[in-house]
Amino acid sequence: MAMRIGVVGYGTGGRHFHAPFIRAARGVELAGIVARAEATVARARADHPDVRIYPSLTEMLSDGMDAVTVTTPPQTRRELVLEAIAAGVPVIADKPFAPSAEAGRELDRAAKAAGVPLGVFHNRRLDADVLTLRKVVDEGRVGRLWRLHSRMDLDDPDTLEAGETGGLLRDLGSHLVDQALWLLGPAVSVHASLDHVDRPDGRTDAGFVLSLMHADGVRSYLSASKLNRLAVREFVVYGDRGSYASSGTDVQAQAIFAGLRPADDLAVWGYERPELWGTLRTADGAERIPSEQGRYHDYYEAFAAAVRDGGDPPVTAAEAIRTLEVLDAARISAAEGRVVELRNVMPPGDQPRPGDEQASRTVRRNGEAT
Repeated sequence: MAMRIGVVGYGTGGRHFHAPFIRAARGVELAGIVARAEATVARARADHPDVRIYPSLTEMLSDGMDAVTVTTPPQTRRELVLEAIAAGVPVIADKPFAPSAEAGRELDRAAKAAGVPLGVFHNRRLDADVLTLRKVVDEGRVGRLWRLHSRMDLDDPDTLEAGETGGLLRDLGSHLVDQALWLLGPAVSVHASLDHVDRPDGRTDAGFVLSLMHADGVRSYLSASKLNRLAVREFVVYGDRGSYASSGTDVQAQAIFAGLRPADDLAVWGYERPELWGTLRTADGAERIPSEQGRYHDYYEAFAAAVRDGGDPPVTAAEAIRTLEVLDAARISAAEGRVVELRNVMPPGDQPRPGDEQASRTVRRNGEAT
C-alpha cells in the first residue's frame, strides 16, 4: 500500500520541487496539500484536481496522513515540524532545516524522543551533475583528490529572501555545503566571505564564497550568487591522476519550470544534454562522461522505504545539522575575518581519502562508509 504524503505549503517549493516528484515516486501518493491564500489554493486545485486541499496542518493530520513534508517559509517551519512530530507522523523538513545548528538539534531531539522519523530535503544530492561527479570520484577516475570547486550562480533576484531567516547562504548554501560533505566527508574548518545588500525587509547576504578543509585533507571551494545576472552551474575536481570538469544546466529545475513533469516520461527525465556532458582529463587523454539521471523522486522512494523498514531517512537530521554547523561557522568567519575550526569530526586517519581503492568501493555519506 502506498504511503500517503501531505505537502504543507504550496509556494515554489511545494509546487515545483515536492508535489511533482511525489507523484513520480513509486510507493507513495500525494494525498493532501495545505494552502491558505486564495490564489495558492486555486493553483493547487488546478495542478492536482484529485488531491484534497486543507486550510491547516492540524486538519490534514486529522485525516490520517502517513507522512508530511513541511515546505513553508523558514520562519514558520519549526512549529509545523514540531506539530507533526507531536502527532506521531513521520516528517520531511525542507531546507534550510533550521536557522542554526542548535535549532536543528532541538528538532532532532524532539523527533527522537517521540520515536518519529525526521528527514531533511537536501534533494540536490540527486542532481544529474552531482551524481555524475560522484560516480567519477567513487571510481577513482581522477585518483587521490586534491580539491573541489562548486559554483552555482542564478539570475534570480526576486527569490532572494531578506531578513534574519533569509539570505543566500541559508538558501543555496544549504545545498552546496551538503553536496560537499556528501562527496568529500566532514569539514574541519571554514573560511567565508559574504556579499551583503540592503533590502526593504532587511539586510541580507546575496552571495558567498566558502573554503572548507575536509577531514581527509581535501579542500572544497563553494560559491553562489543571485543578483549578478549570471547563470552558471559548474563543478571542477582535481586529483593526482587528472581532473573532471562539468558546466551544465540545472536540468530537473529547468524542466519543471518549463511545465514538464517526471511522471510524464520518467525514462528520459533528468539527463543532461550530450553536448554539455562533463570532461575527464587524464594522461590517457580527454573523455566525455555521460550524464547520470537526475532523480529527485528517489528521495521520496527512499523515505517511504525507511519508514516502512525502520531504517534511516535518505538525509538524516544529524547530517543536516552538520551542514548547519558549517553555515554557522561561515557566518562567524565572514564577520570576524578568520578561519573557524569545527568540532566533532572524524580525524583524518579514520577514513579513506576519495580516490583510494577503498573509497572507490564504498558510498561515502558525511565520512561514514555504507
